[in-house]
Amino acid sequence: MSTPFPFTAVVGMDDLRLALLLNAVSPAVGGVLVRGEKGTAKSTAVRALSALLPEVPVVAGCRFSCDPAAPDPRCPDGPHETAPGTSRPARMVELPVGASEDRLVGALDIERALSEGVKAFEPGLLADAHRGVLYVDEVNLLHDHLVDLLLDAAAMGASYVEREGVSVRHAARFLLVGTMNPEEGELRPQLLDRFGLTVEVAASREPEQRVEVVRRRLAYDDEPTGFAARWAEEETALRDRIVAARALLPEVRLGDAALLRIAATCAAFEVDGMRADIVMARTATALAAWAGRTDVLAEDVRQAALLALPHRRRRNPFDAPGLDEDKLDDTLDEFKGEDGDGGDDDPGPDGPGGGGGIPPQSGPEGSEGSEGPDTPPESGSGQDDTPVEAEPEPQGQPRRGGAGEQSAVRAAEPFRTKTLSVPGLGEGAAGRRSRARTEHGRTTGSRQPRGALTKLHLAATVQAAAPHQRARGRSGPGLVVRKDDLRQATREGREGNLVLFVVDASGSMAARRRMSAVKGAVLSLLLDAYQRRDKVGLITFRGKEAEVALPPTSSVDAAAARLESLPTGGRTPLAAGLLKAHDVLRVERMRDPARRPLLLVVTDGRATGARTAGGADPVALAARAARLHASEGTASVVVDCESGPVRLGLAASLAADLEGTAITLDELRADSIAGLVRDVQRDVQQDRAHNGRPRRAA
Repeated sequence: MSTPFPFTAVVGMDDLRLALLLNAVSPAVGGVLVRGEKGTAKSTAVRALSALLPEVPVVAGCRFSCDPAAPDPRCPDGPHETAPGTSRPARMVELPVGASEDRLVGALDIERALSEGVKAFEPGLLADAHRGVLYVDEVNLLHDHLVDLLLDAAAMGASYVEREGVSVRHAARFLLVGTMNPEEGELRPQLLDRFGLTVEVAASREPEQRVEVVRRRLAYDDEPTGFAARWAEEETALRDRIVAARALLPEVRLGDAALLRIAATCAAFEVDGMRADIVMARTATALAAWAGRTDVLAEDVRQAALLALPHRRRRNPFDAPGLDEDKLDDTLDEFKGEDGDGGDDDPGPDGPGGGGGIPPQSGPEGSEGSEGPDTPPESGSGQDDTPVEAEPEPQGQPRRGGAGEQSAVRAAEPFRTKTLSVPGLGEGAAGRRSRARTEHGRTTGSRQPRGALTKLHLAATVQAAAPHQRARGRSGPGLVVRKDDLRQATREGREGNLVLFVVDASGSMAARRRMSAVKGAVLSLLLDAYQRRDKVGLITFRGKEAEVALPPTSSVDAAAARLESLPTGGRTPLAAGLLKAHDVLRVERMRDPARRPLLLVVTDGRATGARTAGGADPVALAARAARLHASEGTASVVVDCESGPVRLGLAASLAADLEGTAITLDELRADSIAGLVRDVQRDVQQDRAHNGRPRRAA
């Protein structure tokens, strides 16, 4: 077993270390979600925590880690009334993003269950993580069906395995820790809310801090055992402090004044539900125990709010998590109690409210780990965290001059869009857009399993085994089932697609009100793509060329940020945009052939520019590029942005060349008909109020 990087050797990252230590003191806090850019030592810090956790008393020989003092009466390995107890180190179980359902919850031997009635169960990762830590790296990339299982286990504290009437249940209470890079997509709101605390990390930009990062990392890589030995004393001291804080935790008093501050803070920031209040209360209590106190002070409540509330304030995937600290201080001052705790003192990084009282470190304040440097979250995380509704200010992109170029305009308010899907039946990653053969969904038939059996079709299995019972010498009530009798259920559900946006940013789209509406429509489609678990890409064309503003990714909020800073102006190289889309889709088909694409072209259909050397005009070139997509069977939708009393119908012609569908901005709204009815009713009511009779339609 490799020597882990010492927790106390991690430079800086005070908030992350404090959040992890508070969960070690009080697992009821509910886990930690660590958000940060790539290479910021997120995984290193989390993995280092396992060496600090106290040993766990377990029933000897129990595969489900039952507590000898209170064994699970329904444990599959039970009963344990007289079983001896022993101790073992706390486990940190890692859940791979690509794990199967059986690997997570466990596997049941269906053949023995049907023929012998025996529950031959092999425990999964949830059983291994019971009373320990379940760590999910890149948790935002976890498949939906695994997320559903995690949510069930986290809510009920138990895992259930159901296979055609055969049921196995075991306890599964674990500390859930996840790390993620926001550029790769966001978490589902349900899973996001299950994490008690959240921490933002980013790489340091200070040379001295980065020097210390490299120095410690190289020393660890050269001699892991010797490096860990140099930090053994600090590790032991921190481990002893965790044990002492756990012992003190039941004696900590959460007074009415602290509870009032917690409730007032959650109400002031308009968080949903009551989980935030409960998590804040548990976190503040753990902070007091960690500081060696038996009373919860105002500084504990403040620190608890900074850790527990940022990820619970998001209203859509384009909102950056965060908390207004001035508003937080004002709320705490307004509800300052009479318990004399002050509440205005800043205890500093080594005090009760910050840094977690980590043993002093020899290097400068910074960040360290196997993946690279970190810095405290106040340094920011870059352009992709800019809220979509903010006044746009392009960052990280050089401004390109040109005749007629206009600055970026703000997008209009997003709306619920009609469902756009890829025709046919796919076999891509699970999602919510197009019909597909999936592991989950309604049963449509059966087939012989190609590998391990995952979903048994009971009726088809019995039908396959029934004709052979006499030949197999059946004499009792049980059915004689062999492996070649088993049938896999085929199911139909929904898949996620690659939604590639090709957006016209030329001069013909440059009217501010018009471009605002177009951006609002694309933003609405991006929100729809997020909800349907799609990958998205963004291509823009203007002037003389097209560019890939965002390669296909799961980060919908990154696409929204690129869209918000998009300038307009210049000619309309429609053919270049379509050809660039063809190149992107060709590469993506090689990377992920099962994921079907949906091409969304947002344009008024105009094509301008110089003729080619062969004499082809821009319109003919665009038609030729469109037919190239059609020849490869790419599903396409053209969002017609043409406006005004005179319409040329160019977008409809483009859709015909693509062999796709044309839809106007008004028709894109899911409530367009209902909205029209409401508008007519409002006009009639207004006329009656003014004239006493309805106005005749024009």
